[in-house]
Amino acid sequence: MFEDKKINRKDILYPKLSYDVIGCAFDVYNEIGPGYHEKYYQRAMAEALKNKKIIFSEQVYTPLKYSGAVIGKQYLDFLIDGIIVVELKKGNVFSKRHIDQVVNYLKTKNLQLALLINFTNNGVVSKRIVNVINS
Repeated sequence: MFEDKKINRKDILYPKLSYDVIGCAFDVYNEIGPGYHEKYYQRAMAEALKNKKIIFSEQVYTPLKYSGAVIGKQYLDFLIDGIIVVELKKGNVFSKRHIDQVVNYLKTKNLQLALLINFTNNGVVSKRIVNVINS
């Protein structure tokens, strides 16, 4: 009962869906553990999302435009249900570069929420990043 109240909070964007996605990351870590390349965590995460029947797209192309012209290409790891960006990393810290990367994805996709998920030596650590311009 306590968990349901925590998941259904009104002051957090997409609380149930983001909780479920982060749960998938824990499932992945609990099964395969630390020390693998990001691509393996990404493949395992895709399987975990499928197992939980969470709707997602993988390696989503996101063009960077200036004055209507495409000036760059970006590929985000996952787009969950069309509303949450998920970027997976391997490492023990959240770098400014990774946070900036996720913020840019939110801006170019015009979305509000991203989950930056690190697979560390000691477990899974996640950070919710909100696009304050759109929230």
